[in-house]
Amino acid sequence: MPATADDVRAIALALPEVTERPAWDMACLRVRDKVFASMPPAEEWVAIRLAPGENAELAAERPAVFSVPHHYRNSSMVVVQLAAVDRAELAELLTEGWRLRAPARLRAAFDAAAGG
Repeated sequence: MPATADDVRAIALALPEVTERPAWDMACLRVRDKVFASMPPAEEWVAIRLAPGENAELAAERPAVFSVPHHYRNSSMVVVQLAAVDRAELAELLTEGWRLRAPARLRAAFDAAAGG
């Protein structure tokens, strides 16, 4: 079943200290005020911060799902088409984006609570 904008919010806002605050006419999901994901007003896709180079790899492997538009070419953001991704993969990507922006102590507390 394809993911939705509601899934993006539910997954992201369940992560520790995540808030949603708009910027650049987009819904921006942040951890301690650092953006790790954003959605445009139409909410058909979400841009998620990944490890450097991972965005281009995903876009090359599955271009129907992932892309790196020109305005993200100098960042590690990847655009994820919500209609083409399932909720489980979306959760992995959002959690990875959160981990990249969250402070070390917050990540450690999250890992300890998850038993890992």
